[in-house]
Amino acid sequence: MKIIILGAGQVGGTLAENLVGENNDITLVDNDRARLRLLQDKFDLRVVVGHGAHPSVLKEAGAEDADMLIAVTNSDECNMAACQIAYSLFGTPTKIARIRSEAYLELQDKLFINSEIKSGDAKPRGGFIIDELIAPEQLVTAYIQRLVEYPGALQVLEFAKGKLSLVAVKAYYGGPLVGNALATLREHMPNIDTRVAAIFRQGRPIMPRGTTIIEADDEVFFVADSRHIRAVMSEMQKLDNSYRNIMIAGGGNIGFGLAQKLQRTHSVKLIEHRQERAELLSEKLEKTTVFCGDASDQELLLEENIDQTDVFIAVTNDDEANIMSALLAKRMGAKKVMVLIQREAYVDIVQEANIDIAISPQQATISALLTHIRQGDICNVYSLRRGAAEAIEAIAHGDSSTSKVVGKQIGNIKLPPGTTIGAIVRNDEVLMGHDKTVIEQGDHVILFLVNKKFIGDVEKLFQPSAFFF
Repeated sequence: MKIIILGAGQVGGTLAENLVGENNDITLVDNDRARLRLLQDKFDLRVVVGHGAHPSVLKEAGAEDADMLIAVTNSDECNMAACQIAYSLFGTPTKIARIRSEAYLELQDKLFINSEIKSGDAKPRGGFIIDELIAPEQLVTAYIQRLVEYPGALQVLEFAKGKLSLVAVKAYYGGPLVGNALATLREHMPNIDTRVAAIFRQGRPIMPRGTTIIEADDEVFFVADSRHIRAVMSEMQKLDNSYRNIMIAGGGNIGFGLAQKLQRTHSVKLIEHRQERAELLSEKLEKTTVFCGDASDQELLLEENIDQTDVFIAVTNDDEANIMSALLAKRMGAKKVMVLIQREAYVDIVQEANIDIAISPQQATISALLTHIRQGDICNVYSLRRGAAEAIEAIAHGDSSTSKVVGKQIGNIKLPPGTTIGAIVRNDEVLMGHDKTVIEQGDHVILFLVNKKFIGDVEKLFQPSAFFF
């Protein structure tokens, strides 16, 4: 597939890294010549220096015969204009834009149009032609909300419209399954079916088998019916009580959106350092207590009973401020701390410190982008462990003669190295991916890849032959 990526920042660069080794023809466009040269030398891809929305630059990048344009520059306006120009001048089939401004997102139904709708619209209306919209701050807000709903989880990902979840937890001493083989999981929970998709031990993946012993500090990824997540988590660690008291540092779009969602079921306090913004938030958030102040102010944290806070969530635009306020909150008694980190280099560092969860908006954005890029009938892609692994939801089409997976037992499917089928969602039924489970037409199949270089092989598995109609 021929893909043009506009923007060579963290998202654009990481996306190019994800796609360049998968038989894609990638062209990266940016104004920063030095940054492009670095990425070109590193990944052996084509680069074009220039403004991503200029017609001449898009033409030089190959928009005339490109399959897809992905606009992830730092300017919403540039991303919007580039998609429109790619549609109007070059007829680029698929156009994806990252939009961060709440002012645009609030009016997205009026501002943005899918090109398929446009072509079939009897009454053409105005608007930017964008096929897929990626809103990082909304993605991050939803992600943090899921972490709050499942105390103790490191990552919570939903598949098949929420019917199935993949959860990452750290195994602790005292967990019923720690020190035991995976095969005993069924004995512990005879009425709940679950499957361990992968285990990471000291940063290295271990393919889970029935004889695999769970050790303390293992990072365990399991899939289960979303209704049973808490029960399965209890096998790996002593369950945390449900969070009640939440403190949020930062009143930007993420902080505001998070408070808006959590205030319905939790006691929420929000700290914002800008007086005018704090006053506005106080008016909009009826059930949230808003303070104007510095989240690193010990006196303020003490006055607001930080020691009674179940989770402190730092989501300002300043990585250093987030890290320092979270470390201080933890030292002063907050039970859990989560930190938003923009710089990927900081993520590993803070997770080695006394911070429970580091959240990367870049990884959330890349997961959403990959969902729209993957071939075959791939309807969900999540980047795991900061891009080292992937979880994929694919839909099986065809029959035993046209498909490589339909009508076959999982144990008989030749999967790429390091790939496991964790579960299947069939209509409203959740089935675990056991060897004798037979995949049927229309099944949503959840796969886990510990090595993403085999993603192309997985896509081919779920592409029916040319005789499928």
